[in-house]
Amino acid sequence: MKTLTKTIFFSLLISIFSIVSIISFSCKPDKCKTTNCANGGTCNDGNCICMTGYSGTSCEITNRDKFLGQWTVNETGTTTGAFEYALNIQKDTLVDHVVLIGLYNYFHLLRAYVVGDTLVIPNQQIQGKVVFGKGYIFSTDAYPNDGVIQMQYEVVDTATQLVNDFGYNYLVDHSKPSIWNR
Repeated sequence: MKTLTKTIFFSLLISIFSIVSIISFSCKPDKCKTTNCANGGTCNDGNCICMTGYSGTSCEITNRDKFLGQWTVNETGTTTGAFEYALNIQKDTLVDHVVLIGLYNYFHLLRAYVVGDTLVIPNQQIQGKVVFGKGYIFSTDAYPNDGVIQMQYEVVDTATQLVNDFGYNYLVDHSKPSIWNR
């Protein structure tokens, strides 16, 4: 009888110890409990994983917003002289897409998309020309708060195959990028 009592006592003691150990070691605080991710972002171990087109610690920043608005473009192409003109960037239907109005002082409506601080013009044929390129937005002392875009792009005339380069193939043709200021 004493052996049975000892066996039951030790079994009960081991069971209680096991349950307490499991509870105390498996209870990790949920880091996502206090994390709120905006714009469809999801929490992973206390950090927000943002949907395409958003950034920030809580996915609160719409990446394209810093590109929107009126820009003054200064550029010299490989087949054109120095030129200054106005360009407008507007929202497109998708959250990471924009529309460029007036690029090259020629295109009425050109589509592009934003990835972080990069503006990408995918290869597209429009108005008798092929255009493509990419640029980066940044701040300077003269233009704080993301006030400058350095754009590298090419325009190819589909009829003549003449290429006007704005820093896209600078290693080959020593062209300079297009500079856009607010």
